[in-house]
Amino acid sequence: MDLLNVLWLGMPVWIWLSFIVVVVALLAFDLGVMHRDTREIGVRESLNMSALYIGLGLAWGAAVYWIYLSEAGAQSIDPQIAGAASTAERAWTAVTLYVTGYLVEKTLALDNVFIISMIFTYFAVPREYQHRVLFWGILGVIVLRALMIGLGAALVMQFSWIMYIFAVFLIATGVKMLVMMDEKPDISNNPVLKFMRKRLRVTETLHGERFLVTLPDPKTGTMVTWATPLFLCLVLVEVADLVFAVDSVPAIFAITPDAFIVYTSNIFAILGLRALYFALAAMVHRFHYLKYALALVLVLIGVKIFLGDWLFDGKVPASLSLSLTTGLLAAGIFYSWWKTRRAGEG
Repeated sequence: MDLLNVLWLGMPVWIWLSFIVVVVALLAFDLGVMHRDTREIGVRESLNMSALYIGLGLAWGAAVYWIYLSEAGAQSIDPQIAGAASTAERAWTAVTLYVTGYLVEKTLALDNVFIISMIFTYFAVPREYQHRVLFWGILGVIVLRALMIGLGAALVMQFSWIMYIFAVFLIATGVKMLVMMDEKPDISNNPVLKFMRKRLRVTETLHGERFLVTLPDPKTGTMVTWATPLFLCLVLVEVADLVFAVDSVPAIFAITPDAFIVYTSNIFAILGLRALYFALAAMVHRFHYLKYALALVLVLIGVKIFLGDWLFDGKVPASLSLSLTTGLLAAGIFYSWWKTRRAGEG
């Protein structure tokens, strides 16, 4: 029991393990119960599952409140949480930061839908196989984000000045998004794809939902392992998440250095993406102007780090950050739907 109470990144090990159990249970339910058979996922099912995941993500805020209301919350590495005047204020501050992080990560994940849709289109992956790619992609994301967030938390704890580097990076990223908003990536010229096609044996066509198949070598006739286009698709989806993680991880650390809030908000935002993808992929154009709002949010988060040292006694209030973030993202969504309403009617 003593081992379970040992602090790791500011939180007892048993709480980390409890969260992992929740995530594994959700994935097992998704794959083992909801999607045991290979089939196409319809828009209605996608929206229902998305509502469930969003509800679970927001409901986790209640767990965050309970966790930070206890003595475990007093060990937070976020001074705004640890230095709260009361346990109730500490818990509410943690929830506010969690919701802010969840909204930012969810919006960044939505932006990732556009890239994933282009990857699926390039490889002509049927809708009934897309869920398999997204599921295994999520498993990779969980591990990848854990490594990146663990490294980020260690750096923040050791070198507080690294937050200024995150701030400059986020401001530059936001400005770049505003300037290069309409540029589309060329999947065929992706260096990772070129490397895989050069180094791996790749089949010309899909082989069902299989990533690897055993087929004879055309030169020797020996049975060898081949990668299918679905495997290449999976790798590019993972690479796309890695690219987005470079933006999202600094963004959430700029909101709070608390590793537990950072990781849980990341994972809940991404878990729901797989379900939401099938509804959003067909109407991603309706969210075109949301990217402008997201770019402004990244700039705001970066600027907030510098303002926090000059104003608000060293830290911008969590409630103010949540209000500004929610306002910008809501404006981006409503403006997008209003500007693209004719396309929606068509």
